Amino acid sequence: MKIKIVNNVILITILTLIFSSCLKNEDEKEYTAAEEIQLREAYLDALIENGKDIDTTASGVYYVIREEGEGPYAQSGDTLTVAYAGYFIDGTLFDASQYHYEDGKYEFVLDVSSLIQGWNDGMKVMNEGAVVEFIIPSELAYGYKGERGVPPYQTLLFVIELFDIKSPQN
Repeated sequence: MKIKIVNNVILITILTLIFSSCLKNEDEKEYTAAEEIQLREAYLDALIENGKDIDTTASGVYYVIREEGEGPYAQSGDTLTVAYAGYFIDGTLFDASQYHYEDGKYEFVLDVSSLIQGWNDGMKVMNEGAVVEFIIPSELAYGYKGERGVPPYQTLLFVIELFDIKSPQN
């Protein structure tokens, strides 16, 4: 009798593990390419409905200027100091500079640092003091594979404030 109970417990445990591995974790934000496009278009439509002006870089990064900056725009090779918050399209915060840097500011060299293409492209529409929201399609971020905790086909939203631009000549 004890052997039968133990065997049943083992069988139930194995079946539970097999079944649960087939279930999708609801916390995972994995989309297909078509779902990503649909969600991104809905997000952009909502911005427009709320009176936001959306512009697009040559490579396809959408952006909304929340606060205008002053002076020259960031260029390749400049050292930039920014604060940022990164969100998934559903509004979930997945990263922020305040989590990594004591003063909440991140410094990097534009087009030299290992940033996603959407960041490098988007930063060139910013000047000192600007606050911009970027909507970066997955093909300009972590693509169909995902990476660094970002699932595949994930449009990323970043709100970035640019504090300082240092040209290599200075």
